[in-house]
Amino acid sequence: MRLGEIMQSMNIIELEGDERPDIQGLSYDSRTTQPGDLFVALPGGHVNGHDFIPQAIEKGAVAVMYQGQGVSCKGQEKTGTAFVRVADSRKALAIAANNFYARPSQGLHLIGVTGTNGKTTTTCLIKSILEQWGKTVGLIGTIQHMIGHEAYASIHTTPEAPEFQQLLQRMRAAGCTHAVAEVSSHALAQQRVEATVFRTVVFTNLTQDHLDFHKTMEDYFLAKAGLFSRLLSDDGQAVINYDDAYGRRLWEEGRRGYSYGLDAAADIRAEDIRNTPAGLKFSVCIQGRIYPAESSLIGLHNVYNILAAIGAGLAVGVPMEVILMGISSAGNVKGRFERVDVGQPFLAVVDFAHTEDALERTIQTARALTEGRVITVFGCGGDRDRGKRPRMGEVATRLSDLVVITSDNPRSEDPGAIIRDIEAGAVRKNYLVEPDRKKAILLAVQQTRKEDLLLIAGKGHEEYQETGGKKQNFSDREVLQETIRHCMNRA
Repeated sequence: MRLGEIMQSMNIIELEGDERPDIQGLSYDSRTTQPGDLFVALPGGHVNGHDFIPQAIEKGAVAVMYQGQGVSCKGQEKTGTAFVRVADSRKALAIAANNFYARPSQGLHLIGVTGTNGKTTTTCLIKSILEQWGKTVGLIGTIQHMIGHEAYASIHTTPEAPEFQQLLQRMRAAGCTHAVAEVSSHALAQQRVEATVFRTVVFTNLTQDHLDFHKTMEDYFLAKAGLFSRLLSDDGQAVINYDDAYGRRLWEEGRRGYSYGLDAAADIRAEDIRNTPAGLKFSVCIQGRIYPAESSLIGLHNVYNILAAIGAGLAVGVPMEVILMGISSAGNVKGRFERVDVGQPFLAVVDFAHTEDALERTIQTARALTEGRVITVFGCGGDRDRGKRPRMGEVATRLSDLVVITSDNPRSEDPGAIIRDIEAGAVRKNYLVEPDRKKAILLAVQQTRKEDLLLIAGKGHEEYQETGGKKQNFSDREVLQETIRHCMNRA
C-alpha cells in the first residue's frame, strides 16, 4: 500500500519526501522494524520513540511519522526516507493501521466492552450467545484472542493499533461476521482503537483502578466514555449498567440502546436471584416480559455480566430464546471465580479480583456459598495505583474471617512496602503476612477447615509472577492444586 493511501484522514502538518513509497508493514518499535516499514514514533513516559528514528531507518524503514519539533530529516535525500509530521502520532498510528488493514471493522459487527470489572466474562458470554445464533465470532481480550475457535496468546487486554486492526482483518478473512473486544481505558486514552467502528458498546462499571495512569477518577471516566462519544457508529447502540453511578451518567446523556441492572428503571432487570455453588438462576424482566435465566457462573457480579451480555445480544438482534441458550451453554471463565477441586473437604476458588470493588464482590459471593469461614489470600501489584492498596486491605479484613496478605506482581517495587500499604487499611487484626505467594497459599490451606471457603484473589488466569522486573512461571490454580494435594497426603 502506498504511503499516500495510509495517510488518508490524517492531520498531516508536513511531508518531506515522496508519498509514493510502497509500505510493507507498520512498526512503532525500532527493534522489530522490517525493510519497507512505516515507522511511527510514539511519545512515552519512559521511552520516547522519536529517539529511535535513526535505528528504524537503519533497519529499513522507508517512511517515518513523528510529532512535534526537533526531529532531523537530514540525509533524507540520501536514504529516500519520507518524513511525515503529524499532530498526534498515537492517533496517526491508529488511523494508519486502520487504512493499512483495509478498515476491517467496517465489515464486522464489532462489539466493544469497557469498564473496570467484568469485561472478560461479559465478552465470553456475548461470544457464546452469537455462536448459539450460528455466527462465526472473533474475540479480543485479556485471557486470549480468538478467531472462531482458534485461540491466540494475549499480551495486552487491547493490543496496540496495528495488532488490533490485523486481528480484525484476520477475523474477516476467516469468515467472522461478528467480533467482541475488551476495550481498556489505557487503549482508549492512547487512541489504540481510534478510527475503529463499533456498532454496539457495553459499559460494565467504574471503580478505582489505574489511577497511576489516569490520575483522577474523572480522567478515568472520560477515557471510558470515549468509546461511546467518538467510536460508536451513528446507528449503533449502547448497553449500560444503570446501577453504576458513572453508568447512569453515561445513560442520562441520551444514549440509544439498553440500560440494565437491579434498579426498577432499568430496561433489562434481574429479579428472584438464586445463587448456589452450582450456579445462578434468576428472572430477567424486559418490557413487562419475564424470562428464566440459568448459568453455571456464580455471584451477583455475574448477574450483572449476564444482563450486560443479554443487552448486547438484543442490540445485535439475537432472539431472546437464543440469548438464554447462549447464557446457559457458556462455561466458566478461566480465573473468574474458578473452582479448584482435587477432592478436598472445603471449597477453593481462584479469582482475578484486583480492585477494591471486585474483591468486595468476590468475598461477598464466597460468603454466600459457605456456612464456614472465608479465608482470603491476596496482594496488590507493584508500579500501579497505590491508592487502592489500603482500600483493598480494609475490604479483605472487614469481610473475611482470615486474610493472608502476600505478593501479587511486585514488579520493580519492594514487596514489603506494598504489603505495608495494604496493612494500613486493615480494620481488624485477622490477617497474617507472608510475602512469598507460594508459601502464603500453603499457609492458607493449612488454616482451612471443612465447611470453609478458601479464596485466592488477584491473579486469576495469569500464568506468571513478575518480581524485580522478571517474569517467572506461576499459576495460582496449579500452586493451589499442588498444595492441597500435598496437605491431603500428609494428613
